[in-house]
Amino acid sequence: MIVVDTNVIASLWVPNDMDELAYKILEKDTDWVAPLLWRSEFRNVLAIYLHAEVLEFSIALQASEEAEHLMESKEFEVNSIQVLSFISDSSCSSYDCEFVALADDLDIKLITFDKKIIKEFPEVAVHPEEFIA
Repeated sequence: MIVVDTNVIASLWVPNDMDELAYKILEKDTDWVAPLLWRSEFRNVLAIYLHAEVLEFSIALQASEEAEHLMESKEFEVNSIQVLSFISDSSCSSYDCEFVALADDLDIKLITFDKKIIKEFPEVAVHPEEFIA
C-alpha cells in the first residue's frame, strides 16, 4: 500500500510526460490510497485541461469516472492537528501536508513528483523513479 498524490493519479489520464512512470508505479503496487482531497485536486487538473482545450468534456468525464473507480474505498480523512503540525514544520501547503499526514499515519510511503515535498519530508516522500528502482 502506498499514498499517491494527485499528480500521480492524474498522470494516468491527462496528457503529460509522467504517465509512463505512473503506470510503472501501478504495476509495482496497485494498492493506492489518498486523502479525500485528491478528488477536488483531480477535478481542478481536469478543469485546467478543459479550459486549455486539451481535453474534451467527454474525455474529462471518463477520466473522472475511471480515477474515482481506481480510488474507490481507498480514500481517507486526515487529522487536522497532524496536518497543521506538518505545515508548521515545513513550507509546504496544507494540501501537500494532507498527503504527508496520511502516509505518516499509515506508516507507508508517499509517492510524488513534487521535489519540495520530497525535500521537506524525505522520511515519507519518494519520487516515482526511486520507488520503482
